[in-house]
Amino acid sequence: MAKKKSKKIIINSKSQTNFMSKAPIKRFMKEQGASLVSDGAIELLIEQLEMQAKRTTKKALSLVKDEKRKRLSADDIVWASRE
Repeated sequence: MAKKKSKKIIINSKSQTNFMSKAPIKRFMKEQGASLVSDGAIELLIEQLEMQAKRTTKKALSLVKDEKRKRLSADDIVWASRE
């Protein structure tokens, strides 16, 4: 049998602060059925979630500005999260 080559994913190791804590994300992953979760997987998921949150917020803010409003609402987030 030939061994599978595993691809390594390099996580951005900048000294940036995450807005999400690892523990709740790890709990969430375990609730979804992952019995063992590596720190790298948790960090990568946090990075992906934060990037999506930034994109959605920026898109929602553009709608708010276009409508000359100041308050960002839940409806704006719903609109921005549709693709």
